Amino acid sequence: MKELINTLKSMLIVALVFSTTITYAQRAETPDYQYDLGGKIDYMTLTDAGVLLIAHGDGLAGIKPGQEGLVFNFDDYGKVKQEELFIVPKTPYVMVGQTGFGGISTKQSVIDFVSGKRIFDTKSNGWKAAQRPTLIMPQNKLIVSGQRTAKEKYTQAIGIYNMETGAEEKLFALKGANVLSGSPKIINGGIILPTAKGVYRIDAETGAESWMLDLKNVTYVYPAADGKSMYAAVLKGKNHEVHKISENGTKLWADGKKLKGKVSNFQITDKGLALVSNVAPSGKKGLGKLASAKPQSHISFLSANNGEDLWEKAPKTKGYVQHFYVMEDGILFGIQSGGINKISFDGNPLFKKPLKTGENIHTMALTKQGMIYITDSDANIINLDTGESIWSKPIKYKRAKAVCSTYDESHKRYLISTGNELVAIDEDSGDISTLATYKFEEKESPTSIEVRKNGLLLTSDQNMMMLDFEGSESFHEYFRSPGKSALAIVALSALALSSTAMMADASFQAGANRNAIGQYNSYGAQKQREADAFQAIATASFNEMSKRFRATSATENAQFILTKLDEGAGLIKINKDTGLAEKEIILKNKKPEYEVDEFGGYLYYQAKGNIIYSYNLNK
Repeated sequence: MKELINTLKSMLIVALVFSTTITYAQRAETPDYQYDLGGKIDYMTLTDAGVLLIAHGDGLAGIKPGQEGLVFNFDDYGKVKQEELFIVPKTPYVMVGQTGFGGISTKQSVIDFVSGKRIFDTKSNGWKAAQRPTLIMPQNKLIVSGQRTAKEKYTQAIGIYNMETGAEEKLFALKGANVLSGSPKIINGGIILPTAKGVYRIDAETGAESWMLDLKNVTYVYPAADGKSMYAAVLKGKNHEVHKISENGTKLWADGKKLKGKVSNFQITDKGLALVSNVAPSGKKGLGKLASAKPQSHISFLSANNGEDLWEKAPKTKGYVQHFYVMEDGILFGIQSGGINKISFDGNPLFKKPLKTGENIHTMALTKQGMIYITDSDANIINLDTGESIWSKPIKYKRAKAVCSTYDESHKRYLISTGNELVAIDEDSGDISTLATYKFEEKESPTSIEVRKNGLLLTSDQNMMMLDFEGSESFHEYFRSPGKSALAIVALSALALSSTAMMADASFQAGANRNAIGQYNSYGAQKQREADAFQAIATASFNEMSKRFRATSATENAQFILTKLDEGAGLIKINKDTGLAEKEIILKNKKPEYEVDEFGGYLYYQAKGNIIYSYNLNK
C-alpha cells in the first residue's frame, strides 16, 4: 500500500510538472525591434493606421508595426508639444501647428505618417504664417489660409494642395487683412471660402474668383439638395443664424433664420432642414445665471425654400440631444439626461407620450421587434410607431459605472451586462431572464461582452470571465493591476463610481451619434464600410489603411492585460477561450509608458528616455 501511495505521489508530481510546462506563458526577454529617437520622448500615441507617433526633444517620429527603423523622423521642429498635434480621424495625416511670438501660428505642416512623407510645410511652400489647414474629403485636398512671405509682400492668401502628391494646385490672394472664418467646402466645382469679410467662390479649374457675397463670420457651409446652392451658418454672438446662398452667390432667403445656440447637427431631408443647436452653459452664477439662456439643445425644422419654421411648436428637450435620426416618417431623438421622442415632419408627436428613460443613452438601434435602447440604468425595446414598450415593463438595474451589450445570433437574444448581472432578452418573445451574476475584482465591472465559439466572454481591465451559453462560469481569471495596494484599489473604485464609462461595443457602433439609425448587430458591416471608404481614395496610404481594417484583429483570440508579475509590472497575453497566459513581457516599471496595437498585435514600450522597444504579440 505504501509503495502504491509513493507511486501515485510520483505520478502526481510528474503531472504537475508537465501541467506547469504546458501552461507557463512564453517569456519575451528581448524586444523584436528597438528604436533610438535621439531625443527624450515626451509623448507617444497610436493612430488608426497602426503607426506610432512619437514627439521627442528634437522633433516628431513615426514607427510602423514590424518594420526596422523609423518610418520618419523630422528633427527640424524642435520640441513638439502634445497640444500641437492634430491627428485627422480616419486618415493617414497628422497636422503639426507650432506658434511663435504672440501666439501666431508660424509653422504648419501636414505629414502622411503611413508613407512617412511631409506633404505640406509653411516654409517650403512660401508661407510666413498660417491657420491650421483644412482637409477636404473625399477629394483629398488641403486648403491653407494665411500670410505669404516678404517676397510676396506678406499678402493674405489661400492655397490648395493635392494631398497625394503635395503639389500646389491653386494660389490666390485675398484683399486686405482677410482670413478664413470657417471651414471651406468644394461645391459644384467651386471652392467656397467663408472669410471674415464675406463668402467667396473660387473656380477650382481656373482659380478665378466667381463671386463674393457680403456675409461675414460664416463658420459652416452645407451643400443643398440640388448640389449647387448651399446653406451657411453665421455666428452672431453665441448663436448661429442660417442663410441660403444660390450657386451665383445671391441670398435666396429674405432673412436669415435665427437659432438659439450653435448648430451641432444639420440634416437635409425631402421635407425640410432638420437642425440641432446647443446653448452652452453661461458660466454665470446667481441672478446672472437665472437671466441666461438655459443650457440645452433646441430642435428646429425649416423650409428649404424660405427658411421659415415649419413647426408651430418645437419639441421640448430639457437637455442635450445625444442621438438624432431622420426616419421615413419623422425625426427620432434621444436626450443625454434621459428621454426619447419622435416628431413627424409637420411637427406632430408620433409617440403617445415622450418616453422616459435613464440617463446617458448608450444605444438606440433597430431590432426585429422594434428599437432597443440601453442607458446607464434601464433598457427596453419599443414600438417606433407608438413609443410603447413591447414588453410589460422595461428592464431596470442599479446605475452601473459600465454597461455593455451584444447580440447573440445563434441563440437569438440580446445580452446586457449591468455591472454585476448579465441579462438575456429573447429576440422573438421579449422574455427577460437573468443569465448570470458575477463579481469582478478591484471593484471593476465588465466593459466588453463577446460571443465566442464556446461561450460568452466578459472582460475589464484586470478581469476575464467565460460563461457557457447557459450562464455557468467556465473560468474567471484576475490579474492584479501593477502598483496598486488593496487600499488604493478600494479608493480608486469609489472614485470611479462617480463617473460612467460609455463603452464602444457593438451596440454603440450600431447607433450613437449617427444620423441614420443602424441595426443593433451591424458592427462588422460598419467596419466593412470604413474599409471601403479608405479604398475609395486612391492613394497608397489609404489603401494600406483599408487592408488593415479588412484584416483579422490580433485581439480576436487574445486579450492583453497590464498586471503585476513576479519581476515587476508587465503585459500578459491571455487566450480568450481558455483564460491561460500565452506570453509575458516584463516592463520593470510600476507606471510604464506603453501603447498596445491590439489590431496589429504589437507592444511599444518606452524603455529609456529616448529608446522604444517593440514586441510582436502575435508570436
